[in-house]
Amino acid sequence: MTSTSPNLSRPHLDYWFHSERQLQILYPRTIQLLADKHWTPLPVTNLVVQFLAIQKGARVLDIGSGVGKFCLAGAYLKPEATFYGFEQRKHLVAHAEKARVILGLKNVRFFHQNIIQMDFSHFDHFYFFNSFYENLADTEKIDDTVQCNPELYDLYHSVLLQKLKAMPTGTRLVTFHCFEGMTSAGYQLMEEHIGLLLRFWMKK
Repeated sequence: MTSTSPNLSRPHLDYWFHSERQLQILYPRTIQLLADKHWTPLPVTNLVVQFLAIQKGARVLDIGSGVGKFCLAGAYLKPEATFYGFEQRKHLVAHAEKARVILGLKNVRFFHQNIIQMDFSHFDHFYFFNSFYENLADTEKIDDTVQCNPELYDLYHSVLLQKLKAMPTGTRLVTFHCFEGMTSAGYQLMEEHIGLLLRFWMKK
């Protein structure tokens, strides 16, 4: 996977990324209603990409990208990096791709896959907004289009740790609303923000 040319229409993008409310217009009302709990706020994205997109051509993967908000904002903020998102709900990938086309961003790619199918070796750094959490009992689901259960939560976390552990030294990872440590995969905690909610890690 190679980085593509960055989008050059900055005034157009500035219009859309002026505020959370403006960006949400890209999505239907049903998606907007999920924003507060399921999509990454723009100020958080700004913090995250400063840590992850550290070199020209960096390939950043969002693990469970939903409607693509983090990737789209990251691509806007860091035009010399390429952002990738994988998502197991096909209709959310369709929303992400539609928003990407409207924005005209070229440094974003979305995939309809889940954690088990994804090959992490194609990417440099990773963002994880605890996309497995909805598998736990008594949690708010995005919808009922995919199976959710505690067994899948354990499986997906195990697979995630295995894939992260296989990455080379220097790999960067950001976790958001994820309280399970990544030290077992060989990552050292570098920074914490928003209390303990946002954590920056590096593979040692």
